[in-house]
Amino acid sequence: MMRLIGMLDSPYVRRVAISLKMLDLPFSHESVSVFSTFVAFAEINPVVKAPTLVTEQGVVLMDSNLILEYAARIAAPELGLSPAKIEHFTHAQRIIGLALAACEKSIQIVYEHSLRPSEKRHQPWLDRVHGQLAEALRLLEAEIDQESSWIFGDRPLQADITSAVAFRFTSEMLPDVIAAGDYRALAALSQRAEATEAFLAFPFS
Repeated sequence: MMRLIGMLDSPYVRRVAISLKMLDLPFSHESVSVFSTFVAFAEINPVVKAPTLVTEQGVVLMDSNLILEYAARIAAPELGLSPAKIEHFTHAQRIIGLALAACEKSIQIVYEHSLRPSEKRHQPWLDRVHGQLAEALRLLEAEIDQESSWIFGDRPLQADITSAVAFRFTSEMLPDVIAAGDYRALAALSQRAEATEAFLAFPFS
């Protein structure tokens, strides 16, 4: 059985776990931290990068996009998480890119405040990252149709998964960034997604 290594407070780990569940691929999840259990993580993957996936053949993969590309290759085609039509696929890739950008900028802000001493923080850089996060969320909000349950049909695909995971992460870690009412479509998508079996199986923690 495959092994997914990493904590669910990482949006990258969580999007992989939820996706593997939706793809009906059996795996075990091991909550190993890149911080508090660095040595234990290094024994699995010396690079200590989350998420890490150990395949059934013992190959160690990392980076959520590459792991999900592998998962798509071994999953049943009918369970795929990408739209079939090229125009929908292109649209989905844009949405996923925006959601991943929001994740990246949120994590940079979190790390800057939690890991760097206050006297060493560079405020102009922080201001720029906050601006990039705001733009990513603004553009992502504009891509979500409030009238539809899911972005590309009758079930959640990767665009839904990554958008919902990104919004939940930012909401939890940077609540001051998510002003009430600013992202109604994203909030509704997140609420629907969090109520699904796959999201409930791997909750934000």
